[in-house]
Amino acid sequence: MATLTIRDLDDGLKLKLRLRAASQNRSMEEEARQILRAALTEPVAPRSTLVARVKSRFEGLGDVHLPIEPREPIRQALLVHEPDPAYGRKPPASAEPGAAPRTSRPSARRSKR
Repeated sequence: MATLTIRDLDDGLKLKLRLRAASQNRSMEEEARQILRAALTEPVAPRSTLVARVKSRFEGLGDVHLPIEPREPIRQALLVHEPDPAYGRKPPASAEPGAAPRTSRPSARRSKR
């Protein structure tokens, strides 16, 4: 047989257990065993899932069919080197694919003489 120790039991709860045990002509230990035995031998009803509980709650309202709106066709993606006509900008002169960007400033490195 296993041993069970219960710590930090409220004084009020211990008093109720003692009174209940005395009314049944049992010790507190035997009364605690009887309470645990009765509580743990009852069949446990299977818990329903959240989906089942939500479905049962709204079941009486009937089914709702929402229309699916048609979608627009997918727009063509703009390439990086192409100008966007919506903004009226012109591409830079060196916007060729693979071309290195040009700078207007001279190089920061100077040769040592």
